[in-house]
Amino acid sequence: MSATAHTPSPRAAVRPPRAGRSNGQWKVDGPEPLNANEVFKAESDPLAVRERIERVYAREGFDSIPSDDLRGRLRWWGLYTQRKPGIDGGRTATLEPHELEDRYFMLRVRIDGGALTTRQLRTIAGVSEDFARGTADLTDRQNIQLHWVRVEDVPEIWRRLEAVGLSTTEACGDVPRVILGSPVAGVARDELIDPTPVIEEIQSRFVGDPSLANLPRKFKSAITGHPSLDVVHEINDIAFVAVRHPDLGVGYDLWVGGALSTAPRLGERLGAFVAPERAADVWHGVVRIFRDYGYRRLRNKARLKFLLADWGVERFRTVLEQEYLGYALPDGPAAPVPPTPGDHLGVHRQKDGQYYIGFSPVVGRVSGPQLRQVADLAEARGSHRVRLTPHQKLLVLDVPPRRARGLITAMAKIGLAAEPGAWQRRAIACTGIEYCKLAIVETKRTAATAIATLEERLGDLDRLTPLSLHVNGCPNSCARIQTADIGLKGQIITDDAGRQAPGFQVHLGGGLAGEGTAGGGLGRTVRGLKVAADDVAGYVERVVRRFDADHADGETFAQWAHRADEEALR
Repeated sequence: MSATAHTPSPRAAVRPPRAGRSNGQWKVDGPEPLNANEVFKAESDPLAVRERIERVYAREGFDSIPSDDLRGRLRWWGLYTQRKPGIDGGRTATLEPHELEDRYFMLRVRIDGGALTTRQLRTIAGVSEDFARGTADLTDRQNIQLHWVRVEDVPEIWRRLEAVGLSTTEACGDVPRVILGSPVAGVARDELIDPTPVIEEIQSRFVGDPSLANLPRKFKSAITGHPSLDVVHEINDIAFVAVRHPDLGVGYDLWVGGALSTAPRLGERLGAFVAPERAADVWHGVVRIFRDYGYRRLRNKARLKFLLADWGVERFRTVLEQEYLGYALPDGPAAPVPPTPGDHLGVHRQKDGQYYIGFSPVVGRVSGPQLRQVADLAEARGSHRVRLTPHQKLLVLDVPPRRARGLITAMAKIGLAAEPGAWQRRAIACTGIEYCKLAIVETKRTAATAIATLEERLGDLDRLTPLSLHVNGCPNSCARIQTADIGLKGQIITDDAGRQAPGFQVHLGGGLAGEGTAGGGLGRTVRGLKVAADDVAGYVERVVRRFDADHADGETFAQWAHRADEEALR
């Protein structure tokens, strides 16, 4: 691969004149707001709502919060109203937001790169215990979510978090969200490069920057220096994947335009090699393309993936280089597809001779007291660093070899397994109807019950490669259903007796390179295939046993699922 710079085609830079209705692209159509979301962002800097929270809402209570702040700008500080208990999933799409929401909030703590000290983890635990009824969920974005938060308590929560270097700044909203980073950054013996300096530079320069606080919609980032490709890079708006260039050394392969939800699209390589010292500037260029050219007229078309689909890779790279960077990037190679999943569970030796150990809660559900115990157990064995993963898992770093087994035993006693069963290891689930206003079905308990049953029923099939099970409460795919071996999308179904009941649409045969699926891809949806919520384990057992009986030698579940007859998948 040559180290010469990319030479864009002159045609790629040409923009045809706008014809017809405006798409709300600022650099093409001008900044006139075209919907209610764009109006409230234009009327007041969403980041400025913090002062109102501290001076007004925390003092006067929930009823003092106007709608545009309550259901809009508060998201810029990690706050969403949570679902009112007792509202069934069949009413999710029929009730107005004020009818669905409770007087409490979900609060998302932003944890870039998933990196925490034990002091920070203990602080989050204290916030959970004092202000969130002990709740805590590890998300597949390396955040921690708390529930039952009152607006009156938010200023004190911020004070505690910020005292230890944490924040909720832009944890939600139409902004650059948390930056996914390799959970083993800086410690893994086989990493190509430590991405921590790039994450820290982006965070310090751009998080909270008012010029980037009004994007068309959310903007998701990921960066890894590890060959396991452990940050689900294909489904982020921008991703940097470490590669070794034959002439330029180690840097990053640049990906853009990935996202799931109701119109899933895997990201694409721009074919550009990014030197580590230029990564933050390239990130800034891509996010500004999204700000300036992203579609704002319709919310369901306002992600970067739609712009990339219309422009194509060549034009996107040309605009990035010519309008935003001022220089051409060299061409570069793609990263090899890893042979095994990059979840980092179990015991691994670090480059300094210590160990990092990966632990699995069941589908990310933990608690404040449990997080406090993790901090205590880690410190008792000489560790002061914890990492969260994009798979709802948790790592303890810097464990002395002689203390590894003792930590594994102690963590197992509080429900965190370093050697989980195959189904627990590769399962994730979104928040679900328990707290989420968008959800239609319950997810966490459904997934946990199915996992326990499958571990028992399918023990005779340990010879099979472990399969991933992702459970989502609505179509928005927070749990990445289209990239799982078996992905379940919550919906109301009609059961055999003709009654409405919670259930799932089934996606089969998806996967990402860093999750052990060669090449990656989106799953297959089988027409009319729906599963009742109380039959999840039964359905999974049936389809796995059919795969075991039917698949060819060396054929993966994904390959089989994409070529099998529909009847075999029911």
